[in-house]
Amino acid sequence: MRELRLVAEHDWDAIKSIYEEGIRTRNATFQTEAPTQESWFNGHVLDSSLVCVQDGIVVGWASLSLISSRCVYSGVAEVSVYVKEDVRGNGVGSDLLNELVRYSEKNGFWTLQAGIFPENESSVKLHMKHGFQVVGRRERLGKMDDRWRDVLLLERRSTVVGID
Repeated sequence: MRELRLVAEHDWDAIKSIYEEGIRTRNATFQTEAPTQESWFNGHVLDSSLVCVQDGIVVGWASLSLISSRCVYSGVAEVSVYVKEDVRGNGVGSDLLNELVRYSEKNGFWTLQAGIFPENESSVKLHMKHGFQVVGRRERLGKMDDRWRDVLLLERRSTVVGID
């Protein structure tokens, strides 16, 4: 049985471990190491950041990060979704993203964005399933392993927040 709930400080070791699995794929992030606990918690919108717990184990997390401190962008956030390697493909990411969208709207976010490597086809499909659209391609955005990488920019506009 799966439980989705807001992140808590005691989830940090699992969040970090799952993030490090994503780093090792070389298709989830440009980052080469996980941030500190303090940095991660300070950099995320905690009332819109979730974990998925299955059989007492955190098997995935999804979070929002503000894209800017400027008030005009107060309803715009970047999405991150990470799932433990041994449970990928079993709906955990979909459950997390679905609930994250719900929380984001409850908390006043009108636009969600995600930057995804084009090679990460499962993540692109997941986001599109939940109403995201590809709005652009940032070519040669950064280097990883001595190779330039493109990043797709996906966006989801709320149908209930910011529509007036």
